[in-house]
Amino acid sequence: MSSKVTAATVSKNFGAYQDAAIREPVIITRNGRPKTVLMAYEDYVRLIKRDRHVELTSKLGAEDIAAIEASQMTPGNEDFDTELTADKNAAG
Repeated sequence: MSSKVTAATVSKNFGAYQDAAIREPVIITRNGRPKTVLMAYEDYVRLIKRDRHVELTSKLGAEDIAAIEASQMTPGNEDFDTELTADKNAAG
């Protein structure tokens, strides 16, 4: 759960909200709308590590496509195939 406060309140009591952000994210509003989030640095680092970028396959060159086609699954990860099959069966 996170708390929600105005930007003016945070500016007056920044230290207190900085401490609160260690325990849970603090959503900072402006004109009644969420604008920013104050959070613990460790949480931020964890989120950044999960950051992913999506590329269109149409942007891949012939060399990239050949490398993907030649790739092999790392041994021990066969369960991923089972998950794909289960997801297809559940959707149908």
